[in-house]
Amino acid sequence: MLVVNGQYPGPTIEVNVGDRVVVNVTNLMPNSSAIHWHGLYQRGTPYFDGTNAITQCGIPSGSSLVYNFTLDGWSGTTWYHAHYGTQYTDGITGAFIVHSPNETVPAYDGEVLVQLSDLYHGFSTDLLRQYLSTQGMTGEGLTGVTQGNEPVPDSGTINGIGQWGLGPPSYSNYTLLPNSTYRLRLSNTGSFAAVRFSVDSHVLTVIEADGTSIVPYEVSGIVIDVAQRYSVLIRTNETAGAYWFRGTIQQDSFTYDEAGFNGNILGVLRYGVDDAAMPNATLADADPGAGASAPGDLDVALLVPADAKVPPNSTVSYTITLSMQNTAGNHWLSFFNSTSWSPVAGAATLFNGLGNTTTGAGVYENSQFIITVPEVQVVQVVLNNYDDGDHPLHLHGYKMYVMGTGAGRYQGQALDTVNPLRRDTILFKAYSWTVFRFVADNPG
Repeated sequence: MLVVNGQYPGPTIEVNVGDRVVVNVTNLMPNSSAIHWHGLYQRGTPYFDGTNAITQCGIPSGSSLVYNFTLDGWSGTTWYHAHYGTQYTDGITGAFIVHSPNETVPAYDGEVLVQLSDLYHGFSTDLLRQYLSTQGMTGEGLTGVTQGNEPVPDSGTINGIGQWGLGPPSYSNYTLLPNSTYRLRLSNTGSFAAVRFSVDSHVLTVIEADGTSIVPYEVSGIVIDVAQRYSVLIRTNETAGAYWFRGTIQQDSFTYDEAGFNGNILGVLRYGVDDAAMPNATLADADPGAGASAPGDLDVALLVPADAKVPPNSTVSYTITLSMQNTAGNHWLSFFNSTSWSPVAGAATLFNGLGNTTTGAGVYENSQFIITVPEVQVVQVVLNNYDDGDHPLHLHGYKMYVMGTGAGRYQGQALDTVNPLRRDTILFKAYSWTVFRFVADNPG
């Protein structure tokens, strides 16, 4: 694996809103790298956003870069990760927590950090090479309808610990106090698969999504898509004992069977008993659910921001199509409209001037689809997903107003103009539309 300070996940960064953050990143790998601070606004410091070939050139092997930025109005649960090639798939990730005295969430007694991820046993560079090959992931090519199908993971982890194979299992462990309320900060730091989180015999209360406080909403489990984060409350008021908590790898996007795959990733939560107590082993593969009269799983459409905001009317609108296409070189790539991104040689987009003197959408260097907004505008984006798979989209520097989503193409359907969910990472479901807005007031 690739690791941060010798560990996976990397060290947790925990700060307060308004703090100045200074991180010295030294690259000891043979390849260049860059670190992205997911969801943070980087207002006034877009060059420290950490996206290779967009806001910076990669940190060369053996060199260092000091990221230096101030947290401007963002608080909640997020993460950092490599944003160079596929490096974060190999382990360059870590949690980033921003506390605020003004966060609109219920009171709680303590916090627990839970980082969930799918896991590949092969290096991502080898997987990428195989994915882009004409033979596909199973070596069958178009004959087996596997060319262009994404690599299936081998297993998963909870805070870097998982179970696979026949050896004695290890578990991520938490011993809590009974009759208390804990905030579980959840994140999916994986590469491909969504992960369902639950705790046996316990109801969870959702209170945060991507740094937005949520009107408390009880659920039995919560499916977290790649790069999304949630906070939930759990009450340790059931019978004293040890309980399984689960990070179940969702397989709905898998298109072939991976030999030895284990998607039932377990951890241990206990209270009122000895630290060595373990849950009932017979329940390891038989989820008993959240208890009698338990609510259903999370429905994203029911998430309501606790701090209500009416979205401003849009002043400019763009329509984008998302698709996967087979190129002339026989590679399956993703496209926004008719453009598939690739880095401009020897330069970062922020510094090479592309799009600086234009307004609106344009394509530059055959691979740079750039929308230029030269003054403060309320931008509405209509995105139609023409692919048969789900895709997460993360907008750097902003939280989006998620105005609406639905099956098929957008044809003027009604939008939420009262208090829509605000988040930085949206899942675009297969063959669906999503409309989002943001106020373009953060130059970069």
